[in-house]
Amino acid sequence: MSRSGSRSRSPLALSVGVAAAAVAAALLPGPAAHAAPGGEFTVTPLKFTVDAGGRTCTVDADLYRPEGVDAGHTAPAVLTTNGFGGSKADGSTDATAKAFAERGYVALAYSGLGFGKSGCPISLDAPEHDGRAASHLVDFLAGTRAADDGTKADFVTADAAGDPRVGMIGGSYGGAVQMATAAQDRRVDALVPLITWNDLAYSLDPNNTAQTDGVSSDTPGAYKYQWTNGFFLIGEAQGLLHPSLDPSRLGDSGCLHFVAGACETKRLLDQKRYPADRTAEMLEFARSVSPVSYLHRVKAPTLLVQGQADTLFNLNEATATYETLKKQGTEAKMVWQSWGHSGGMTDPASGELDLGEGNLETSYVGKRILAWFDRYLRQRQDVDTGPDFAYYRDWQSGPDAYATAESLPALSQKLYLSGDGKLVDNRAKVARGSREYRNWLVPTSHSESSLAGIIGLSDPAPRDTKGTYLDWTSEPLAEDTDVVGAPKATLKVVSPAAERVQNSGDAADQLVLFAKLYDVAPDGTKTLVHRLVAPARVPDVTRPFTVTLPGVVHRYEKGHRLRFVIAASDDAYYGNRGVKPVTVTHEPGDTGVLQLPVVR
Repeated sequence: MSRSGSRSRSPLALSVGVAAAAVAAALLPGPAAHAAPGGEFTVTPLKFTVDAGGRTCTVDADLYRPEGVDAGHTAPAVLTTNGFGGSKADGSTDATAKAFAERGYVALAYSGLGFGKSGCPISLDAPEHDGRAASHLVDFLAGTRAADDGTKADFVTADAAGDPRVGMIGGSYGGAVQMATAAQDRRVDALVPLITWNDLAYSLDPNNTAQTDGVSSDTPGAYKYQWTNGFFLIGEAQGLLHPSLDPSRLGDSGCLHFVAGACETKRLLDQKRYPADRTAEMLEFARSVSPVSYLHRVKAPTLLVQGQADTLFNLNEATATYETLKKQGTEAKMVWQSWGHSGGMTDPASGELDLGEGNLETSYVGKRILAWFDRYLRQRQDVDTGPDFAYYRDWQSGPDAYATAESLPALSQKLYLSGDGKLVDNRAKVARGSREYRNWLVPTSHSESSLAGIIGLSDPAPRDTKGTYLDWTSEPLAEDTDVVGAPKATLKVVSPAAERVQNSGDAADQLVLFAKLYDVAPDGTKTLVHRLVAPARVPDVTRPFTVTLPGVVHRYEKGHRLRFVIAASDDAYYGNRGVKPVTVTHEPGDTGVLQLPVVR
């Protein structure tokens, strides 16, 4: 259900408390037997000393071996790792490994570099560090290298000598590392990345206009400081959580546990300045640790699962990855589930996947994952891996909650911004006129408290302050209107204050605005779907520009109205430098246009 207040906790939510569980798990002495509904398996703690891009790192892992699997009776393998702040022993990573071991797969769960008891600083899933480290674990599954204690794996199904049948699954930080690994190692046979990023520059400093490739823009956006600071503090806190830390985990350039590029990027964003030379360096680093820079090397079949309730990595990021993979001929399919980093988890009885519960056979997404691995790891040619695109609908329940399509819906409905504050369905209905808003030196709009869903706090309803935003509202809808995808708004504004400074050499002087779309009920109640907004830093206010809003799956019910808003600020982001009044003018032949991907 669309949120305007409290949030349900995501199954992959960050939790510093998982560190204690990781320590306890690592101290288990030798293999332990587990009884499971689908079969028994043993768990063996292992350590691996690996070279990861010139760094020598220790990787802490657990090997899950199903009963009866040996050199004469091999099984394909599943490799999985944690989300940011977690470890091999956290709820979702451990549960994932167990779930696949119960179903006859060899599973290897490991703590990512810089987390749990794995060494080296946090390098944000860089292919040359995190991808290379995971590739060494593929060597172990291939039987071509041993763990530090001499343990070898000769029981994983192989496609050829040194080439094990192996897939990867994991969410968020454990999602991007799959693509980083596949870019380094062609032996990986199948990927299932959940709720992860395409371009970290967009994730942390999004600009939803002037986009050059997918979600990427050469113009910096609006700093998503709440999310960024939350992750940074969790990363730096690893020393407190793990006092017997491997010294190799000490970071560079003043950070305790991050590589130098990550530290420099954080410092630049905190300064609220974007000088051209340093901005180019920031974008280059952020993209070097992002799939956008190396997807051309990813050939493994990929099932992308992204969450609708996610203001950190929104649906547009998965769409960018999906479209790139499809265009280059890599087998790819995409599912938009309900939950993401911002909450949205529904009762598993509704058909949604809960990794902690391991409900693979009884959830839509779980069935898709099992089919994906059946097809590409067990090589069952008769398995149907499902449609190219599927999406959860919160106005349906049970088996009908998911709808499917062979492609993403196109932008199919246009509404025009009228001078009288209306959204109209025909240019001829546009009233001439102009209206102005101006920002204050403090934020005056609220969409979300970004970390509320992570730590389980309530969040005040979205709001805008009079005089600091403009809105346009449609007539009551004559029928239910289902929007599936990313709306787009083409706008033209007048801002002499922004025009005077937009070529100063510091992009922080350029105009910033925040576009969003409310659902207004007949009683006036407003819902900002999943609290999603589209920050846009406009490089040139003298030209029309297009803002791509975050993707949604939402039914605007009959009798409800759509309200499109552009606001001067948002307290979850850094915005304008100085006061920049903005005027929007309208006439029938020259006005803003809102396009919606409507599914009839």
